[in-house]
Amino acid sequence: MKELDIRYSKISDEKLLLKWMLDEENSKWFTFSTKKEIEGSVRNWIGFSKFKASLTGVLNNEIVSIATLFLMPYRKLAHEAMIYLIVDKNHRKKGIGSDMLKNLIHLAKNSFKLESLFIEVFDGSEMIPLLKKYKFEEFAYQEKYIKENNHYKDRILFDLWLK
Repeated sequence: MKELDIRYSKISDEKLLLKWMLDEENSKWFTFSTKKEIEGSVRNWIGFSKFKASLTGVLNNEIVSIATLFLMPYRKLAHEAMIYLIVDKNHRKKGIGSDMLKNLIHLAKNSFKLESLFIEVFDGSEMIPLLKKYKFEEFAYQEKYIKENNHYKDRILFDLWLK
């Protein structure tokens, strides 16, 4: 997408990320659910901006997406990172997620010299086709991983080896 400007995330992006995550349409795809859990997770998520490990997509001066490498704090795990990606619900299905993921992979490989990325999604997530497009492979499927309102969701773990 030519009009999409991708920059390093800033701590100030937290406010919009929190707004997105408090929307049940978005939060249902993540493991956190209460306001307190969401606030803590958003602080952690945007905190990786201090390491230039988070990207923000801006379209027409409006933030439309945030993608982050959750860098591992232990030497034995420093070769990999978990990723999170969110696109504003009003801007989905326009190639933004694809551009963000492509740039996040580039950042992981070239700036952080990571060897692999992984992501957890829930069965039915719109992210699954995007992950497959970028050659992420399913390596685990866990039935009934979370329970919300007497309804279970299955978790799928995908990884991408960069080397």
